[in-house]
Amino acid sequence: MAIRLGLVDDHRLFSKSLSLLLKALDDCLVEVEASNGKDLQEKMKDTSLPPDIMLIDVNMPLMDGKETAQWLRTTYPSIKLIALSMDDKESTIIGMLRAGCCCYLYKDIHPDELEVALREVYHNGYYNADATHRMQRKIENDNVLTVHLSQKETEFLLHACSDLTYKEIAMQMNLSERTIDGYREAIFKKFNVQSRVGMALEAIRRGLIDI
Repeated sequence: MAIRLGLVDDHRLFSKSLSLLLKALDDCLVEVEASNGKDLQEKMKDTSLPPDIMLIDVNMPLMDGKETAQWLRTTYPSIKLIALSMDDKESTIIGMLRAGCCCYLYKDIHPDELEVALREVYHNGYYNADATHRMQRKIENDNVLTVHLSQKETEFLLHACSDLTYKEIAMQMNLSERTIDGYREAIFKKFNVQSRVGMALEAIRRGLIDI
């Protein structure tokens, strides 16, 4: 069965190039193309069957990526959302994840990895580009998902999945920045990730954070 795709991006040259790339992939169809969230709202009215996956740019006029993701999550909950941007700010990435995106990819991603990401999201509803075994990782049993976090680590994790900086988290928890660094490194190790974004994605996948 073909994977039905949608694309929301205001950069016409990039959008056109990406559309051609996606159409060239096996079993992939581009059903909807829009220049921003408002444009997408209008075009979705003429779509009888919603796409399986929507790729969303972050910075767009009229209705940006975060607003678009929130609208899609509410109006078309069956669509899996992927953020696609060059914005590497942690606050932006976390914001898109919390808005409903199950994956955050950079626009300079290699086409082969993009294809892997699309198929992972389509089949598993999740893709973590930061995980060590990110390529088609299979979970053999529920024990793999079981990670013990202390009360403080859990509290830190909740803050880390917001747009607070690590310094602001330390202030919120009334702890030193060094202690916060310790919690971060401990969770990185337990989740087998190397970044705050990877940590947030793992927390969402494991059901520890409700987006």
